Amino acid sequence: MQNTFKADDLSSAATRAAELRNILDDANRRYYIHDAPNISDAEYDRLLRELKEIEHAHPDLRTPDSPTLRVGSQPSSQFEKVKHLAPMLSLDNAFAPEELVAWEERNARISREVKDAGYIVEMKIDGGAISLLYEAGLLVRGATRGNGAIGENVTTNLRTMREIPLRLSGENVPKRVEIRGEVYMTFTGFNAMNERRVAAGEPTFANPRNTAAGALRQLDPRMTAERPLRFFAYQVEVDADTGEQLPVTRQSETLKLLESWGFTVNPNRKTATTIADVLAYANEVERFRETLDYPIDGIVVKVNLLGLWDELGIVGGREPRYAIAYKFAPDLVTTRLLKIEVNVGRTGALNPYAVLEPVEIGGAIVRQATLHNFEDIARKGLRIGDMVLVKRAGEVIPQVVAPLTDQRTGEEIEFEEPTVCPSCGTAVAKSEEEVMLYCPNGACPAQIYRGLVHFASQDAMDIRGMGERTALQMLEASLVKDYADLYDLTEEKLMTLEGFAQISARNLVEAIGKSKDLPLSRLLYALGIRHVGTHAAQIVARELGTLEAVLAVDEAKLAAVHGIGATTAAALVAYLGESHNREMLDRLVQAGLTTEEPVERAAGAALAGKTVVITGTHAMSRKDLQLLIERHSGRVAGSVSKSTDYLLAGEAPGSKLEKAKELGVEVIDQQQLVQLLGTE
Repeated sequence: MQNTFKADDLSSAATRAAELRNILDDANRRYYIHDAPNISDAEYDRLLRELKEIEHAHPDLRTPDSPTLRVGSQPSSQFEKVKHLAPMLSLDNAFAPEELVAWEERNARISREVKDAGYIVEMKIDGGAISLLYEAGLLVRGATRGNGAIGENVTTNLRTMREIPLRLSGENVPKRVEIRGEVYMTFTGFNAMNERRVAAGEPTFANPRNTAAGALRQLDPRMTAERPLRFFAYQVEVDADTGEQLPVTRQSETLKLLESWGFTVNPNRKTATTIADVLAYANEVERFRETLDYPIDGIVVKVNLLGLWDELGIVGGREPRYAIAYKFAPDLVTTRLLKIEVNVGRTGALNPYAVLEPVEIGGAIVRQATLHNFEDIARKGLRIGDMVLVKRAGEVIPQVVAPLTDQRTGEEIEFEEPTVCPSCGTAVAKSEEEVMLYCPNGACPAQIYRGLVHFASQDAMDIRGMGERTALQMLEASLVKDYADLYDLTEEKLMTLEGFAQISARNLVEAIGKSKDLPLSRLLYALGIRHVGTHAAQIVARELGTLEAVLAVDEAKLAAVHGIGATTAAALVAYLGESHNREMLDRLVQAGLTTEEPVERAAGAALAGKTVVITGTHAMSRKDLQLLIERHSGRVAGSVSKSTDYLLAGEAPGSKLEKAKELGVEVIDQQQLVQLLGTE
């Protein structure tokens, strides 16, 4: 029977996501602003990972204010707010060996050098992140992480810590540099402090991590000085405006440089050649972590070659691809699989999930778990009514591991994968290359709803004030049927919706109007085309320049563009080939949306028709070099081939240099590139 479009049918995932956002926002405020956490770190991680899992399955549910897009919380008004030289980023997490392998594979698709670059493994200290600003070698400011871009000035407190140098020693100290690291408390120091407090009749502290974080934000520096704080340094950010470069090419060398400047760097670190070596060391760390005198909750794995960091880039403005946190020890419990239900995503993907008999895992109640896809259900042989093993990897993601077949009673029911969409009743489709089932109906209510939320999201058209509830109201009131209808909305129409008054309606109309000025790449991503994420949308827009060119592009030509490939090209061309999609795009153009991607071009075209591959570390960042080449009509590719015209090689060039020599590709350095372009 065909389902109708109702809020209750379509908003179960949206309701849970909204609930998680509220819980996490409150926890952030209590943790970062008030130093009074109301949930454990493990519980917070679990809730955040659950929200990330929902948003991964349904990207349209990610809102502009989602905690997954943020690092920490807003600074307290009690301290001066200060801006970091560069954002203090958060790290994505891996909880199993296969997730770490998958991280490497994702990076290798961006740069083939990744697997040859090696890794540096560092301890993931459970403390409080800070940044230290030095000018002419002197400490001038210390700040908490805050929201990642802006922190709190706690210089007077940090000056009380003996492990933080007030003046840097050694050589190669930049004029203006920011040192990042972790303030923590040893178990020995923590226990001794609590013993003193008991003797003095004072209340004891709960744990080293929260006590260290709270000490950073004491208004009286004398209170901070009384606490046994320690510090490990792990990162250097040089002020880009000075034009200075560090004399290092690897993260392992950065750590040695920090030691030479007078910082304490964690000695439990290791360079590794392969991911297998990383995993071997992770097992070793798990065995000796109990002997450490400070808290850790995993390891941090970084691509050792610094020259690849810019090339790998950042996910969602929040998580660098060059590093990942590998957390320890999943929890495993047994419960009953009550039902298998299916959500429909904005691209039409059907996503199964398990409804479980509620069970506690590590202090949290789990009622649902991911089932990945229908082939995974069949491979595991899951039946409705089975007793199943459920793990929450790293105390966060609930997932069904396997059924306990020896506990079957014969009343269990085999699951049949759906043949029709649970939202609109259309027969499902499946491509030969993928394991997912899809609803091919572009007018499917579930897809339209989730597509609208995605279209308005921050990374897409950034329409402030249009979230899940508003999108649902618009659809139910028949104010919109597709994306183009948004640009026909008026204050009067919006004021017919519950909760909208003149001011809120005017604000939303203005936000929709502002979205017209965003570049073509944002529109391509906002359309919600399968396999076309933010990165692919940027590549296509920069390569082709205009929507007119995108509409006319040949699939084979598009597939040949570095970073796109056959799957993405086929999906984009197929989407553009649908008449109703073309009609909607025509209406978007008529509404005044930007149809070009601004790419600055130099007057000269010294690299017209030329392909350049960049490798190694240069005085300029990889991003700036790419922009320079593109401004002179050149194209930057990721790997060396017979069609490569120049290899731009810097320090530690890696395997690309050998490949270039083998193929007879001309090798140049940055100075030769500048001479070639006729610029200084």
